[in-house]
Amino acid sequence: MGIYVNPGNEEFKRAANSKIYVDKTMLLAFTNQNLKSEHQNICVSRPRRFGKSMAANMLSAYYGAENDSHALFKPYRISKDSSFEEHINKYNVIQINMIDFMTRTSSVEEMIDYLQRRILWDLKKAYGQLECFDWNDLVEVLQTIYAETKRAFVIIIDEWDCIFRKYPDNHEDHIRYLDFLRFWLKGKSYIALAYMTGILPIKKYGEHSALNMFDEYSMTNQRELAEFTGFTEAEVQELCRQYDMPYDKTKQWYDGYDLKGVQIYNPRSVVMSMLGHDYDSYWTKTETYEALKKYIQMNQYGLKELTTRLIAGEHIPVNPDKFQNDMTTFASADDVLTLLVHLGYLTYDFYAQTVCIPNQEVQKEFINCIEDGGWEPVMAAIRQSEDLMEATLRGDEEYVAQQIQQVHEENISILKYNDENSLACVLSLAYYAAKKTHEIYRELAGGKGFADLVFVPRKHVESPAMIVELKWDQSAQTALDQIREKKYDKTLKGYHGRLLLVGINYRKAEKTYTCRIETETINK
Repeated sequence: MGIYVNPGNEEFKRAANSKIYVDKTMLLAFTNQNLKSEHQNICVSRPRRFGKSMAANMLSAYYGAENDSHALFKPYRISKDSSFEEHINKYNVIQINMIDFMTRTSSVEEMIDYLQRRILWDLKKAYGQLECFDWNDLVEVLQTIYAETKRAFVIIIDEWDCIFRKYPDNHEDHIRYLDFLRFWLKGKSYIALAYMTGILPIKKYGEHSALNMFDEYSMTNQRELAEFTGFTEAEVQELCRQYDMPYDKTKQWYDGYDLKGVQIYNPRSVVMSMLGHDYDSYWTKTETYEALKKYIQMNQYGLKELTTRLIAGEHIPVNPDKFQNDMTTFASADDVLTLLVHLGYLTYDFYAQTVCIPNQEVQKEFINCIEDGGWEPVMAAIRQSEDLMEATLRGDEEYVAQQIQQVHEENISILKYNDENSLACVLSLAYYAAKKTHEIYRELAGGKGFADLVFVPRKHVESPAMIVELKWDQSAQTALDQIREKKYDKTLKGYHGRLLLVGINYRKAEKTYTCRIETETINK
């Protein structure tokens, strides 16, 4: 007999019966490999609506001994795996969603007490015929049941971190909660698998976490679980084919989460986009933009400048290792940016150790958050960027130089000027509108060097490619000459058609810009 609190069997059936269900059952092959081993404790953290509860329900449906799940899993990949028969419906499952218990109580202490009483009630109902020394001691009861039945437990905890979000400043309760989980889960012979999922990684206290027995898989390093974090490129390509939706536009809107080289799409948004046959901010509508606004409006640690650079499309270096895995302990900009990675508003490049805004959907949310409150110069640059792009396309060199100079002057209060990074950020902001029609690359390798800015038209867009080179205290013509001499057009592999060469020079003493624009054609 299985033990269930909030059973996942019916919930997983609902997911599998949905109009769109993407097979993620091979996650079970991974957990099967780790049962009853040194790696049996797994904590998976990812943003809201990235399939955390679906995965928890799937594990419950597969492992739980209370039901026969063979027919449920037969259509999916796991049924062909060598470990499938060995573990299906072989375990007692305790599945809980911590939010259910937190909302029924007024403190963490009450929540822990209520949680234990509820689990003990289920256990006694199923195994009350067994003799147990103390039916009020959760660990004692679990040990007795395992000793008598030889059937181990799979513990599945969803929204494990909810108390850190509801009670962000109550450190004593945090420790009390972590100590309870450690006493319940650490080093217990009755556990075959402990699987926790939430938004935040495990909270750190001092040098060691109270739950240091867990292997962690987070948005800064999903390790072997990257493909199960969201939809992969191959999965989205297949959905686009089935629903007759353009893949490139889907990628533009919902891709961008780079998990150690695996490109992951926001699953909630892709599903809603396919079903509605349109493109909109579906994931961010499940959140409140106040959550993002709270952090990017912080004017500590140079966050205003860093946020401006992110909006401009830059990749910002970040060290995520000192982040304390909560929503209040910040000692640097790195901590705030790392939190935004875990919340899904930024993506982290593990190898380059940088963060950036992942896609157009999240980009829109950043813009919503800066429309007021001291960001007027940035918003002005964004609003004027369409005019600048049109002026560049028609070759109006004087207007282009004036507009870039205006963006520079109006954003002096935010950006630290007179260095190359800030000047490049000015250019990216000034050409913000081009994101809709072009893929924009900074410092793109090609020819004999790195081009400052390369604009590649998106598919089905009738617009020329552009290469923009920025010089400092030289001349706009020197910038153009460098584009040709270093053959930066080699960055445009596979592109054929009209190409704009844009040379821009900034004179530091006069704080003025000049511009030269020339047109070439790349033939087939």
